[in-house]
Amino acid sequence: MLAFLTWLYLIFGRNGFWQVWKWTYSGDTNTRARVVAVIPARNEADVIAESVQSLLAQDFSGWLKVVVVDDSSSDGTGAIARQLGVTVVTGVPLQAGWTGKLWALQQGVTLAETFEPDYLLFTDADIHHGRKGLAQLVQLANERHFDLASYMVKLQCKTLPEKLLIPPFVFFFLMLYPPGRATGAAGGCLLIRPAVLRAIGGLEAIRGEIIDDCSLATAVRRQGGRIWLGLTQESQSIRPYKTFGEIGRMISRSAFRQLEHSLWMLVAAVIGLIVTYLAPIALLFLGDARVAVLALVTYLIMCALYWPMIGFYKLPVGWCASLPLAASFYLGATVHSAVQYWRGKGGVWKGRVQDH
Repeated sequence: MLAFLTWLYLIFGRNGFWQVWKWTYSGDTNTRARVVAVIPARNEADVIAESVQSLLAQDFSGWLKVVVVDDSSSDGTGAIARQLGVTVVTGVPLQAGWTGKLWALQQGVTLAETFEPDYLLFTDADIHHGRKGLAQLVQLANERHFDLASYMVKLQCKTLPEKLLIPPFVFFFLMLYPPGRATGAAGGCLLIRPAVLRAIGGLEAIRGEIIDDCSLATAVRRQGGRIWLGLTQESQSIRPYKTFGEIGRMISRSAFRQLEHSLWMLVAAVIGLIVTYLAPIALLFLGDARVAVLALVTYLIMCALYWPMIGFYKLPVGWCASLPLAASFYLGATVHSAVQYWRGKGGVWKGRVQDH
């Protein structure tokens, strides 16, 4: 019964987060603006060229400057970016109290503000931007007066681990940060007004945060800023996840930080995952007939809400049935995140321990 009630709440109480078709935007792209794109890059030689070239090829009627911050790369990332004719900032060593990405972004912002842009675009080195992606974000921000607008870009979904675990990643993210409630942001493609960034105290205000995008959104919202979060098919991640371990490490990096390093929140999260996703499957076989019927109805509701995300990633409908299995994996990754934090190895990214 509890699982059934939980899914009823998710249907009616989370702003229709599962209605993927509502959270995409496409509009006119005639707005002119000055934009500086800042790309923090650490050992991204495999992807930086495609990412930068997709920005340089934007169908954008405004003014665009691309700044790459080479964060102590050892693989020639900075040299590749320079060959493409964009501005490259050679990053200085990481300062205490900062996470690596935010410290790199801070150095890029310092330079970007000298160009007096209307917007800053924070984006990752592994994003291929659709030709109209920037123009649409700028148009959206101007038309609806958003101070921060971001796309959850489409992640790679080709390998077996990706097909099982990437759609749930986006599904769970939207469940935690429902679009329309202005509570979250996606750092892979994030547009923000410089004046608003200065008003919250700049990136220094969130300098130690691992979940930097949502922390930035929270800070903007506290200042009364307006936020938009949506999805896009056109802009895509070009970083593959070939193994379950790679995805597990990606989840584990920030999961316990999401729970505020609280043992009690960890216990609650584990119980919540079990009740919401696993109990309906168990009760199909372990309960009496009436319980089994309710469990089946609950499972079908679960699949129905997951279906739009499966469609967004163009997977066969049968993948809807895999959500409990994916939830089990996420449960394990969350527990692993806590264990790594307690061992002093939390938030490892690009060879840096960032959550301790």
